[in-house]
Amino acid sequence: MELAILYTKFPIEVRESLIDPYISIENNEARIFARVLDSHEGLRRNELIETVRRDLEEKLGFEKQDVTVSGLIVLYNNMLQSLFDSQIKTIGVVMLGIAIMFLILFRSLTLAIIGMLPNLLSAGVVLSVMGWVGVPLDMMTITIAAITIGIAVDDGIHYIYRFKEEFSRTNDYIGTLHACHSSIGGAMVYTTVTIIIGFSILVFSNFVPTISFGVFVALAMLIALLASLTVLPMLIVLWKPFS
Repeated sequence: MELAILYTKFPIEVRESLIDPYISIENNEARIFARVLDSHEGLRRNELIETVRRDLEEKLGFEKQDVTVSGLIVLYNNMLQSLFDSQIKTIGVVMLGIAIMFLILFRSLTLAIIGMLPNLLSAGVVLSVMGWVGVPLDMMTITIAAITIGIAVDDGIHYIYRFKEEFSRTNDYIGTLHACHSSIGGAMVYTTVTIIIGFSILVFSNFVPTISFGVFVALAMLIALLASLTVLPMLIVLWKPFS
C-alpha cells in the first residue's frame, strides 16, 4: 500500500519547523534518521554501521568526507569496541600480574604456568560457549572473563600451596594428590558452590544482560573448579615441579 502526498500548502512557520531539522538548503545538507531495534537477537551493530557507510559510498556515490554516520547506536558501538579492546589488554595485564605473583610466591616458572592454565581454560570455555549460543558482548557480559580469572585464581593458589606442604612430608605425588583432594579439595568445592549460588540469584532479574551475566559467571566458576581439581593436579603430577 502506498501513500502519496502530491501537493500540500503549509504555512511558512509550519514548513520551517518540519523541514529545517532535517534539510539545510543553504549548506546543501540532509539528515536522515533510521530506527534500529537494539534488542533484536541477530543485531550486529558494528557490521550494520560499516554496511551503511559502505553502501552510502559505493551504491549511492557519496564521497567519504561528505557523509557522517552518527547517533546513539554509533556511540554505543564505539563504547563496546573500546571495552572489547580494553578487555583483551586487561586480561593480558591480569595474567602477567598473576604470573609474577606465582613466581614470587612459589619461586618457580613451571608452577606459574601451571597455576595460570586452569584460569585461562575456564575463561576461554565460557567465552566460547557465549559465542556458540549467540550471546552478544555488552556492558555486563564483557566483564565475565576478567571476573572469572580474578575469583578462580584463589583455588589454584590454595591447591598448589597445600600440595607443596603435603609433598614436603611424603615426597609422593600420587599420595599427595589424594591427600589434597580429601582436604583442600572439599574446601574449594564448598566455597565455589557458595559463589555459584550467589551469582545464580541474578537469574531472577528482569534485565536480560544481568541474567546472562549471572548464568555465565556461575558457569565459569564451575568450570574453574573442575579445572582446579582435574587439570591442575594432573599438570603437577606430569611436570613434577617439586622434585
